[in-house]
Formats: sequence, structure tokens, C-alpha cells
Amino acid sequence: MAPTLSSTLVETLRTRIVNGDIAPGEKLPSEPQLATEHGVSRTVVREAIARLNLEGLVHTRRGSGSYALTPPADDADGAPPLARSLADRLALVEYRLALEAEAAALAATRRTPAQLAALADRLDALASSEGHPATAMQHDFAFHRLVAEAAGNRFLLEALDRLGPQMIAMPRGRLDRRGADLDDGGRFTAVVQEHRAVLAALESQDPLAAAAAMRVHLAASRRRLVEESGAALSTEPR
Repeated sequence: MAPTLSSTLVETLRTRIVNGDIAPGEKLPSEPQLATEHGVSRTVVREAIARLNLEGLVHTRRGSGSYALTPPADDADGAPPLARSLADRLALVEYRLALEAEAAALAATRRTPAQLAALADRLDALASSEGHPATAMQHDFAFHRLVAEAAGNRFLLEALDRLGPQMIAMPRGRLDRRGADLDDGGRFTAVVQEHRAVLAALESQDPLAAAAAMRVHLAASRRRLVEESGAALSTEPR
């Protein structure tokens, strides 16, 4: 069977995302731009974007546009499959809640001054990356990885390494760009402040506060994901 216009566009955009021509966090061209560039209707473009959303390569934010996600790693490296649906993404955040709350608690009692300094530097880099979503995603993941490293448990660290930056790519509030939707409810500011609360608890060597701060951050990430996906708020954790 001959390929459809939609499947051809899907393959073209998929290749550009996987090859890095469209970087993780980068906004895709608008529907009219894609339609003109590829000589197809806007209906074809919408069908292609919907397919890429299902594959976990693109996330569409209502009123903002579509953004590239971190492409899946090669199966040969043993990485887990990329979360491909909203249900998968919510389940991924739940997994992180279980994993990273304990990592933060352990890190509060085991962190070294050098690790605290590294976390503070990474948080400053994250705070300075507003308007540069691909960079923000990398700093965000690096912060969480440093917390797991400070926990002093290689299995926790390996779990985060297997997930990789794709775990940060799920909550798309991190994709705010400079322009009309720069603040968009203060999502970026909230994300930074949530990380600051985690760091403060680690500095005070309070494992209960560290676990609580991490849970607050990840629960808020889950809420942002639900809101940005237009899903029913009843899917939020109790």
C-alpha cells in the first residue's frame, strides 16, 4: 500500500526529531508552516502531530504549540521504553515519587559539602535557563541525578540513569518560551522554587523535609502535566 500523506509527514518529522535536527524542547513549526512547507492540508498536519504525540516524540500544549520530546534511546543500551501516552507519563511520575523521595531522604544524611555545592550550581544554571527549554531540561535532570548520587546508593542512581532526561521531558510546563506565554501561570518559577526547597532540606540535613520537598515537587509536576494535557483533574493523586 502506498504511504499516505500523513504517514509520510510523520516519518519526516520523526527523522528530524530522532536525528536532533529538532532538539528536545524545541517548538515545532506551526500547523500553517508545516502545511505550506510539505504541501499538505492542515488536517494532514494535525493527524501527523497526533501520531507523534502517541509515539512520545511530541507533546502538544493547548494554545502554545507542539514541542519535541527526548527521542527514545536505542533498545540495545537496555533503556526502558519511552513513555508514549498520558497514562504512561503519569505512571512515570508515580514511579519517580517512590524512587526520588527516598533518594532525597538518604541524600539529606549522606551528602557532602562538594555535592551541595554542585547542586547549588546546577540549580543556578536551571534558574538561568528560562526561555531555553532544551537547556532547562538538561539542568533539571542533572539536578535530580545529583540528588540520587548524594544518596550514596548505586541502585537508585542506576535507576535514574536508565530513565535519562526523558523523565524530565514528560511535564511540558518546562517548555515555556519567551514571548506571549512566557510566564503562563508562573510554571517555570514554581519549578525552580520547588527545586530550591529540596536543596534547602538537603542543606539542613533533614531527611523527612527532603523527602517531603521532593514529593511536593513531583506531585506538582504531575498536576502540571495533567493540566497541560487537558485531562480531567480527577486523575491527580489524592
